[in-house]
Amino acid sequence: MSIYFDRDEDRINVQNMSASPATGVEADDPYDLSDDSDKAALLDHEHRDTDIQSNDPRDDKILTAIVTPGNTATSARAYVTVAILCFVNLLNYMDRFTVAGNLKDIQHFYSLTDAEAGALQTVFVCMYMVAAPVFGFLGDRYNRKIIMSFGIFMWTCFTLVGSFIPKQNVWIFFAMRGLVGIGEASYSTIAPTLIADLFVKGQRTRMLAVFYFAIPVGSGLGYVVGSEVAHAAGSWQWGLRITPVLGVVSLILIVGVLKEPQRGQSDTGHTVRATSYLQDLKALAGNHSYIWSCLGYVGVAWVAGCLSWWAPRYIQYAYALRGQSQDSVALVFGGITVVTGIIGVGLGAESARRLRKYNQKADAWVCAFGLMACSPFLYLALVFTRSSEAMTWVMIFLGETCLSLNWAVTSDILLYVVTPTRRATANAFQMLASHLLGDATSPYIVGQISDFIRHGEQDTAFTQFYSLQYALYLNCFIAVLGGGCYLAVSLYIVYDKAKAEHDTKDLEEKSTSQPDQVTI
Repeated sequence: MSIYFDRDEDRINVQNMSASPATGVEADDPYDLSDDSDKAALLDHEHRDTDIQSNDPRDDKILTAIVTPGNTATSARAYVTVAILCFVNLLNYMDRFTVAGNLKDIQHFYSLTDAEAGALQTVFVCMYMVAAPVFGFLGDRYNRKIIMSFGIFMWTCFTLVGSFIPKQNVWIFFAMRGLVGIGEASYSTIAPTLIADLFVKGQRTRMLAVFYFAIPVGSGLGYVVGSEVAHAAGSWQWGLRITPVLGVVSLILIVGVLKEPQRGQSDTGHTVRATSYLQDLKALAGNHSYIWSCLGYVGVAWVAGCLSWWAPRYIQYAYALRGQSQDSVALVFGGITVVTGIIGVGLGAESARRLRKYNQKADAWVCAFGLMACSPFLYLALVFTRSSEAMTWVMIFLGETCLSLNWAVTSDILLYVVTPTRRATANAFQMLASHLLGDATSPYIVGQISDFIRHGEQDTAFTQFYSLQYALYLNCFIAVLGGGCYLAVSLYIVYDKAKAEHDTKDLEEKSTSQPDQVTI
């Protein structure tokens, strides 16, 4: 057996502990050596009564080890679990934005104003955010697999039903979108906590990056698939009927393949008991890093929600002024969203992981940079829309790339400044805040500002273009404010991370006095 320090992974590795033929699991003992507390944890681990011995005199490769905090065994099943969660998350966001990809046709079909069209997204997100704390409470205490399955079944059914609502019953269409929001809240609240229970430190950051690729990529595919299917079928309703079919596949995978990990197993090696809900809320309210990251995430959600809803429509107005065909707008915007999501999420997660070795505040700084750098690019995109098609798309590309830096890193911050038994609740309230003050209100407010500017004017491509342009300038200011909130996170993040690790150890000691033994 050999022990060495892996600089790329910033951890201690134990080698010559090959996979068991029965389990296919390798021992891996990661410790972050970037600060004295983790060095002390390593010394403490070395003095534990930990026995590593051969179970077979003929084969020294089968070993038994005591699982201790920070020591996780990553099996093929863990990666299968992440793959399933990523697929469902991708589908989740595809379903959410198939409506945005067909917004022009839906507005025409139901005779909706800009404000009413924005309210369609507001209804969805309001129901989503109201349901999130409920699912957060349940997710910290009950079987997460069952809760997610229920949510997937809900949004699959109501998305399909919504595609059959006639034009005289527009209120039912609004109601269906609200019910879809409730179903999607159950999954989005709980899924990241499963990843947190399977991986630690740098590995967790990477897996979260993979998981959060689904936000921009799924959103972009929602535009592309929704609009292209609707165009091919000659009806926007068919654009909404693709995701329910895939929803059935995802439900089968969750029920039949996914295995739920124990809560807190990656942090403690044990299942830790939940505290009371009141204690959870008090702890979260006193967690400065969590509060400021929630406010920063409001800025991300505001800008992302507003752009996803109004940017294609705004560019269509510009195309109409130039006498160009508008059919390609949703396809190009969706493609840019997919590519920038892949680049931005990966770049943000990897930058944070590498910079964290030199400064523990790196995560907050990466998020702050992403939002603040996004602002000037969005401003220039609005300026160039009328005069230069190429520059418009380039600025949108750069702006969305900067915005995507935040998705995985913000979630990673939450998971390591909050104890395992409060993560679903913390995620739920972060979603509540970001949607309540972010993408639930931004499409509606921007639509209202656009209608107000255009009040009394005839609805032409010219007036619609300029009224929406002035309304969209608001995003530039919100992005800067959100970046400032992430800078505030950097003031508290080191202390809050250390406190979460200390509180997790206390929970472990209260839950059990003996570590679990696993054959590896």
